[in-house]
Amino acid sequence: MSDYGQKPWLESYKLGPFKVAHTMGPYPDVPLYHFLDETVRKYGSRPAMSYLGGKITWTDLGGLIDRLATALQSLGVKKGDRVASILPTSPQYVIADFAIQKCGAAHVPCSLLHAQRDLVWEIGESGARTVICLDKALNLVHEVGKETSLENIIATSIKDFSPEQPGCGPNGVMWLTSLLEQAKAGPRPVDINPADDLAVLLFTGGATGMPKGVMLTHRNLVANTIQSLPWVMAPLQSGIAGKSSLLIAIPLFHSYGHWAVRTAVYWGLQMLLIPDPRDTASIAENLKKNRPFLAPLVPTQYMNLLETDLGRSNTSFASGAAPLPPEVARQFRKKTGMPITEAYGLTETSPVTHFNLSAFSKITGFMPFEKAGSIGVPVADTEVKVVAPDTGEEMPFGEVGEMYIKGPQVMKGYWPDAGQGLHDGWLATGDLCRMDQDGYFFLVDRNKDMINVSGNKVYSTTVDEVLYEHPAVAQAVTIGLPNPDKPGSEMVKAFVVLNKQAQGQVLGSEITEHCRQRLAAYAVPKLLEFRDELPMTVTGKLFKKKLRDEEMAKLTG
Repeated sequence: MSDYGQKPWLESYKLGPFKVAHTMGPYPDVPLYHFLDETVRKYGSRPAMSYLGGKITWTDLGGLIDRLATALQSLGVKKGDRVASILPTSPQYVIADFAIQKCGAAHVPCSLLHAQRDLVWEIGESGARTVICLDKALNLVHEVGKETSLENIIATSIKDFSPEQPGCGPNGVMWLTSLLEQAKAGPRPVDINPADDLAVLLFTGGATGMPKGVMLTHRNLVANTIQSLPWVMAPLQSGIAGKSSLLIAIPLFHSYGHWAVRTAVYWGLQMLLIPDPRDTASIAENLKKNRPFLAPLVPTQYMNLLETDLGRSNTSFASGAAPLPPEVARQFRKKTGMPITEAYGLTETSPVTHFNLSAFSKITGFMPFEKAGSIGVPVADTEVKVVAPDTGEEMPFGEVGEMYIKGPQVMKGYWPDAGQGLHDGWLATGDLCRMDQDGYFFLVDRNKDMINVSGNKVYSTTVDEVLYEHPAVAQAVTIGLPNPDKPGSEMVKAFVVLNKQAQGQVLGSEITEHCRQRLAAYAVPKLLEFRDELPMTVTGKLFKKKLRDEEMAKLTG
């Protein structure tokens, strides 16, 4: 009988010829910023980050963080408070994140693309009284302040901390660089209880309803920092820590971006910060010029890089935040010579829970097997089980069910109640998956994205993967819509963006025939629409809900 409690994946804890530890515990009982202080001490004179042509050393970064913590304390920020930010991938974000922690407060990162309604909800729900934002968002933030408890608004320019630093902003506005110049690098020490005190309050779930605040403690984030990349790459740590760089072109207000910063800080890796995640040219240029050790990106960024002259590379690539179509991974490997390592996680899990060790083994020069398309095995000290969504009974190995996760990285709960959203410590992910005989997991679909065609289950990601196999397809996404001719049944609709060479040359009938040859008849898209572009979420994922809402409005209109 299947027993996920036996952790069958432990037998696959190998990085090429190296064994990977079964546990990384006990985890240190320290606040998250302890890693920053240690890195400043060890690698002070080395570059901590590169941003818009400028560099900041670890010593300078540590001083900026301490000065901002002092300034925030002078504004009344104290332990237990929440401080919001509306910032791009930039030094300002990193400085704010650690400075807020050193005050004993929780950071509430908000998206740059949020509308007033979204900001009112997140800032209002969190009770944040201080916000650090880009100057271009000032008018919006002032309006938000009328509906929330905001008292302190600190502004910054996107070019602050670059060679083109513009200096102070308009009168009557607290400017981040001015606060830093006036403050001393000596914040009052605050006692942190890593197990209970929040480091970050991240709102998630806006695609399915009003966003929920995910409470992540210092212990959650400390554990996940150690149990992910340092666990996977432990055999190679001495050649990487303090010597390499990490490209960060994903939004830092997203848990994936926050993980990348923590990873860089833990190992003293120079952060190559790109503020615009859609700036494919800058991503490609940094990859070719700086040759970072690691580049964590999202699938759409890999799709866009395939349109560039990136060439061969020795960077290790990771993909997260959304399923990576196998055909995109295959084409990228053919172009660069490097595989893309898939990982999996959720905001609620700090975020990493799975890592594909088989793909990462490429850097060791030895791969006994490769699990293409797998999100990998659970990371150290993580429990996973696959259950029937309707009964909660464990599914036999190899069969599809909903994934449940338990471990030290799982959130304290949804704001403001500890334990809210958990079942005896287990988190129900809402993702359908299966586990093979080697303990490797494969995502099948989101439970809510599965399409019911006359009683037949159609996994939208499977249809997406088939569409990507057509050489003319650059991007594709599939949704289910009510079938007006068959009440209670759905029909499959696909949205396709053709690559530049194929635009105007390929007919919808060709794409449909391609699907007929590879899918069961009921899974072939009944409707297909070509578009010049597809809607994206703020984190760069293809936005299925927006497409579904648009189509439902047409059907009911």
